[in-house]
Amino acid sequence: METHVEEPAAPRTAPRIAVLFPGQGVQRPGMGEPWRDTLSWALVEEVSRASGFDAAHLLLAADQETLSRTDHAQISVFTASLLAWSEFRRTDPAADVVAVAGHSLGEYAALVAAGVLSVADGAWLVGERGRAMADAARLRPGAMAAVMGAGLDAVEALVAAAQGDLWVANHNSPQQTVIAGSRTAVQQAAARAAGAGLRCTVLPVTAACHTPLMAPAATPLRQALDLTRFTAGTVPVVANVDATAHRGGPHWRELCTRQLTGPVHWTATLRVLNEDLAATTFLDIGPGATLSALTRRNLPDAESLRFKAPAVQGA
Repeated sequence: METHVEEPAAPRTAPRIAVLFPGQGVQRPGMGEPWRDTLSWALVEEVSRASGFDAAHLLLAADQETLSRTDHAQISVFTASLLAWSEFRRTDPAADVVAVAGHSLGEYAALVAAGVLSVADGAWLVGERGRAMADAARLRPGAMAAVMGAGLDAVEALVAAAQGDLWVANHNSPQQTVIAGSRTAVQQAAARAAGAGLRCTVLPVTAACHTPLMAPAATPLRQALDLTRFTAGTVPVVANVDATAHRGGPHWRELCTRQLTGPVHWTATLRVLNEDLAATTFLDIGPGATLSALTRRNLPDAESLRFKAPAVQGA
C-alpha cells in the first residue's frame, strides 16, 4: 500500500515593510481623538514644548479653517503621524521595517521614525518650516493643482507652455502629477488641461510648495537645520528630492533645504523602496489614506496597508 506523506509547509517569510508618512492636506478636525487614551499621547506634550504650537488643541479642538493654515497643518499632521508610528511600534515591536519615506512634510516624521532626528528636534524643525513657509506664502501667494489622467511627459509639456511661473511640484503616480506656481498660471494650466480632456483639481492651498516661490523660506529653514543634530539612524530614508536611499547624517540638512523648492519624486521613491530595498509591504502611517492609494497605483502587485487609528469609545 502506498503511503502518502505530506511535505511540511514552507515557513512563511515575514514581510519586509516600508513605512510611509503623509504630508499636509490629510489633516481634519478631531484627528487626535482616537489616540488620546493611548500610551503614546505623551508625545503630544513633547511636540508642543519643542515646536511652540499647542498640538493637543490642534489635534482635538481646531476647526478646518484653523487646520488649513500651513503651519498648523504641518505640526498637526506630524504629531498625528508620530502617534501612529509610536503605537505601531508598541503593538508590533518585531515588525521588520526595512526603510521609511515621507511625502513632503512626512519626510520629517520619517526621519524621526528612522532615528535620524529626535522627537523634539523633528518637532522644532517642523514648527520652523511651517512658519517659514507661511511667511513665504504671504509674500508670494501661490496655488497647486493635481492633474490626473496624463503621464509626466504630458504634464511637463503643459508646464512648458505656461505663461508665468509654473512648475511640476509632485510626481505622485504614472497618472497623477501636481503642478504649482502663481495663481494665474495654475488656473490657466488647469483650464488647458480640462480642455484636453484631463481631470484637474485645484487644491485648497495658498502656497506653491516645492517650487522656487518657496525660496524665501529656505534661509530660515537652513538656519534651523544647521542647529540640528542628525544622527546615523537605524534604517534608510528615501529622500523626496533625489529618490535615493540615505542613511542619517548631516547631509540631510542639504536634502531638507532642497526639498523646500524642489519637486517630490514619489513614484521613483516607491520604486526604490520596492526594487532596491526589497520592500514587499507598504504601510501608510498617519491620517488619511492618500499614500496607500498612491502605492496601489504605482505598485499594483505590492501589498499596501494602512495602520488605522483605534476606535473611539462611544463613537
